[in-house]
Amino acid sequence: MSDFDINDAIHDPIENAAQRKSRINSLVAIFVAITATFMALCNVKDGNIVQAMSQAQAHGIDAWSYFQAKSTKQAIAEDALEQLLAQPGKPNDSLIAKYRKQIARYEKEKAEIKIQAESYQKEYDDINLFDDQFDMTDALLTIAIAMFGITSLTQKKWLLWFSASVALLGIILGLAAFMKISLHSDLVSRILG
Repeated sequence: MSDFDINDAIHDPIENAAQRKSRINSLVAIFVAITATFMALCNVKDGNIVQAMSQAQAHGIDAWSYFQAKSTKQAIAEDALEQLLAQPGKPNDSLIAKYRKQIARYEKEKAEIKIQAESYQKEYDDINLFDDQFDMTDALLTIAIAMFGITSLTQKKWLLWFSASVALLGIILGLAAFMKISLHSDLVSRILG
């Protein structure tokens, strides 16, 4: 073998390995850029969802507090009516009618407030479903980015495609959450929750 043949025999595999490494690293860079960008968008949306959840929860707490205040007023009116009816002698019919009217009004108002409070709780639960979905998206994308880093170090092609699959699953969950399509997993939520 001549020096030229030996030189080619040594340099060709080294160049091929360098090109393969360069290709894998280029793919890793593209996948990380896509994954990180989508992750950032999901984090912004998830932040908005958390704000909406806080607002729905605050409205619900306010409504239940208002319900409790009406219940207290109703209990006071019922107690006053009971005392009036227990008094000896001729009852004050106008005062009795006034308290009965108040009690009926409080009962009606409480029913309306209860419906409103329950609607705020439902709104919170509906929003929370997508918050959980964005949380799962964030977890999957974070894992994928870490795996892309390991792929770059090990240069394993199978790991590149496995990492890309994890990222794709995260992106699918995120897109579904953006479009308000529930791909919510109760099992995963119970494990993470």
